Amino acid sequence: MNYSQPYSPGGFQFMPPAIKMIILVNVGVFLLQLTPFGETISALGALWPIGSGNFRIWQPITYMFLHGGMTHLFFNMFALWMFGAEIETHWGTRQFNIYYFVCGIGAAIINLIATMGNTYPTVGASGAIYGVLLAFGMMFPNRYIFLYFLFPVKAKYFIAGYALIEFVSGFGSRAMGSGSNIAHFAHLGGMLIGFLYISIKRAELSVSDLFDKVISSAQKRGGPRLHTQNKVAPAVSEAEINAILDKISEHGYASLSQEERRKLLKASGKR
Repeated sequence: MNYSQPYSPGGFQFMPPAIKMIILVNVGVFLLQLTPFGETISALGALWPIGSGNFRIWQPITYMFLHGGMTHLFFNMFALWMFGAEIETHWGTRQFNIYYFVCGIGAAIINLIATMGNTYPTVGASGAIYGVLLAFGMMFPNRYIFLYFLFPVKAKYFIAGYALIEFVSGFGSRAMGSGSNIAHFAHLGGMLIGFLYISIKRAELSVSDLFDKVISSAQKRGGPRLHTQNKVAPAVSEAEINAILDKISEHGYASLSQEERRKLLKASGKR
């Protein structure tokens, strides 16, 4: 997975697998909320404050699939598709799923800490989606987003503005003792966890790249080599390239071995 420069082997997918599955599950759970069992599902699945007596260990996961109404569900799923589809296309389905749930669960934990003493539950995928929004801003900082479909704003400013609004709103409602039904701290938590996750992954990739450069430099100075100088590397077949591209689409570029990266580079040079 490349957290700095995007890599899209298969091109943009309108509805990648993870986005599709998350939307379908959220819609399915919302329909269950409309049944006679809806109140029970919401009571057990919503994220209740720890001191309320209603908190359960599974709620930091289940709250992401519950919503307070059709409008809440629509805008969350629309934002997930709008900002998440391109990210999943570049990272791969597995890595996107990990990131999404890390942000959602992290947002729940931060929200639990920030809302101690409250009696209001939290529902919705907003914490995870704000993490996706943050990832979009970090990956494509200069991409224009049309605010209200009219005013072009660069993604980095759009995301920074949203974070500032959530920060002010969160502490403002807490200072006033408001029972706002907007989980500002969950939103901020999703963005914070997303920022930390991507920063750590970028650092890991930087260390990996540095290690590869050290090994390459040592080989150039006469160190151990994988191939003799006179040995010609075998040609890369179309089937091998397709298998490598499928692996990137599923698991991200970082999942490739050194040999697979070499073959991909060789094939792209020929083309």
